[in-house]
Amino acid sequence: QVQLVESGGGSVHPGGNLRLSCVGSGFKMDNYAMGWFRQAPGNEREEVICMDSGGDGNIYDVESVWDRFLISRDDGANTVYLQMNDLEPADTAVYYCARGVRSVCSHEYTHWGQGTQVTISS
Repeated sequence: QVQLVESGGGSVHPGGNLRLSCVGSGFKMDNYAMGWFRQAPGNEREEVICMDSGGDGNIYDVESVWDRFLISRDDGANTVYLQMNDLEPADTAVYYCARGVRSVCSHEYTHWGQGTQVTISS
């Protein structure tokens, strides 16, 4: 069955960087758009960024991250990454990767991972 497993979360100071990884199994990632979501305490889960299959660009859904976060993918390794730079306390959340319904980003997803905690504090 389809599984997504995130890793790379942790606790860093403001201004620090983290790179999250998400390894997929049970499907071929190069057939699907892949996205990252986050959920902060007391908030709903929100879509942060998406990348089409083939890696054509980054589709940002959260304006505050457009110049700090970057999604990339290694389809040969069935892995998608989220590089997060210059982190801010407002970025504190559980981060989830997700598999899109189709090959292009459409805000529709069918599977999510279990999440990895990211905490930004001084």
